[in-house]
Amino acid sequence: MASLPQWVAGARPRTLPNSIVPVLVGTGLAIGFGHAIWWRAVVALLVSVLLQIGVNYANDYSDGIRGTDEVRVGPMRLVGSKVAPPKQVLAAAAACFLLAAVAGLVLAAVTSWWLLLIGAAAIAAGWFYTGGSRPYGYRALGEISVFVFFGLVSVVGTAYVQLEGLPWAVWVAAVPVGLLSCSMLVVNNLRDIPTDREAGKRTLAVLLGDGRTRLLYAGCAIAAFCCVPVVAVAQPWAMLGLPAALWAISPVRRVLRGAKGPELIAVLGETGRLQIIFGVLLAVGLAL
Repeated sequence: MASLPQWVAGARPRTLPNSIVPVLVGTGLAIGFGHAIWWRAVVALLVSVLLQIGVNYANDYSDGIRGTDEVRVGPMRLVGSKVAPPKQVLAAAAACFLLAAVAGLVLAAVTSWWLLLIGAAAIAAGWFYTGGSRPYGYRALGEISVFVFFGLVSVVGTAYVQLEGLPWAVWVAAVPVGLLSCSMLVVNNLRDIPTDREAGKRTLAVLLGDGRTRLLYAGCAIAAFCCVPVVAVAQPWAMLGLPAALWAISPVRRVLRGAKGPELIAVLGETGRLQIIFGVLLAVGLAL
């Protein structure tokens, strides 16, 4: 039986900015338009975080039983490290998805039932990332999924359940959030290129190769900040998000200078910090 700290590590806390930041930005938009509903924002956060943890456990389970995680450079995996039986990790993933579905059902009941379709798609995307017989994460589609579900869907969904409408600024604000979420996956897959290639896991990083993946990481970070002035056309105070670029300098520089292996674990942490700082600043600007 894995210990509590091992279960927490298996939930991959460094990735949680992917689920927290979109809700902050979506709620900032709702405040800015004068229609924030705080309990709905809290439930949306619960849905987002539970989906993120569920995806992480599902990924741990699926990669573990395939043997993909037997040799790792990154943080510990529950199944791959044999500290937890696969069935327990699968049960943890299922429990997270179930709780997210229940919380999502509450939001759908008070807004619109079509949200159930979005929620079902998010859960399916979480499972089939590395699960099933033809996981799309093994076919270089992970970054697209992250952009859609931890960018567009999360920001737009959070704003919608409070505004019950979708001004165009909501869609534009979701783009930089999705790009920074992508940067998290890009640096993670950059670190794992050698082991993923050996295991037959054809991520986008494996297909692009080391050099181009580093440029993709930098491109995601730079493009995210290039989007801020576009958001500012609708919400001028969104420009408050630009100073967060200072926290992008170190991880981008380290990636472009050839950081490898364990050093990229530190870059992953810096990228998460960048996401949080950017998300808070952008959310405050949108709220103003």
